[in-house]
Amino acid sequence: MDDLPSVQTRFASQKSDVAWPTLEWPRGESANQDELDAVVDEMFTDEKLAITNAVVVVQGGRVLSERYGGEQFYFDRPAEPITRDSQLLSWSMAKSILHMIVGTLVDEGRLNPDQLAPVPEWSDEADPRHQIQVRDLLAMRDGLAFVEEYEIGQTSHVLEMLYGEGKDDMAAFTAALPLAHEPGTFFNYSSGTTNILSRIVADLVGYGDDYRSYLERRLFDPIGMTSAVATFDTSGVFVASSFVHARALDFAKFGLLYLRGGEWEGQQLISREWAATAQVPLSVEASTGLLYSWNWWVSGDEYGSYWANGYEGQMISVVPALDALIVRFGHTPEENYLPRMAWRERVLAVLAK
Repeated sequence: MDDLPSVQTRFASQKSDVAWPTLEWPRGESANQDELDAVVDEMFTDEKLAITNAVVVVQGGRVLSERYGGEQFYFDRPAEPITRDSQLLSWSMAKSILHMIVGTLVDEGRLNPDQLAPVPEWSDEADPRHQIQVRDLLAMRDGLAFVEEYEIGQTSHVLEMLYGEGKDDMAAFTAALPLAHEPGTFFNYSSGTTNILSRIVADLVGYGDDYRSYLERRLFDPIGMTSAVATFDTSGVFVASSFVHARALDFAKFGLLYLRGGEWEGQQLISREWAATAQVPLSVEASTGLLYSWNWWVSGDEYGSYWANGYEGQMISVVPALDALIVRFGHTPEENYLPRMAWRERVLAVLAK
């Protein structure tokens, strides 16, 4: 394993005088509201941050700042201005949603991170992929030779999986790949890996409508994430690598669930122990130095923050020490990752005052 910082997991409790946002988010103001609004405005005006469609900042269980911009484009009708009711695309933040769903099965003893991954393509004990464990899939340490490349013209398993020959059965497409590394030894960010894990979930909860109902019953309905729509491939597996649409305010509810240690209105939707696994870094991405846990990214900062991350800068940042959330949707190229994260640090600096 890589040399990683030790982390003390942290949560923030819901204040007794603040309503849970199951139906509607409580509103509030920061002691430094003008400064916070000015920093939020930067996300919509700074050219390095490109196009931003939504920002929501929550602290103490209340929405302090909320702003929208740009347009939603469609193939079959004219573009529409983005508002609080717009269905925004998660991209890879869906991986963190799958983390929660896997947690419900682990909590019930129906799935064990230490068990060999029950993948039919790897059932032969002579197959080196047979040694891949569920925890390896969660940590992106399965060793499969999956290429996560979004540049057209480059070798790209992720594009072929989402839009090419693999799109009808994404788990099968990925499971057919050979190993590039011994399982458990090497971090390789892979959307295909998440879809294999999603098929393991489907084997336990059912495919298609059964899986959709499980998502709604165990996550979307209890927290009032009523706008959420998950996409499934033809095989009936939730495309947990990439595709959940919902309002920005509803994605913030998902962040609050983790900020509260898996609790919602007095019920543990997932155990605190499982929620804590999102905060513990297991790997360092070699090209960026970013830390990765189980389907979440970890900041390693003084606030204990960690975040669900999506292509082009979709973000749900969970900040336990400040009892805060930062949600952002938009289109920022990867080369401008550093200005985007510097913006997040400026928001945190205001919230910390």
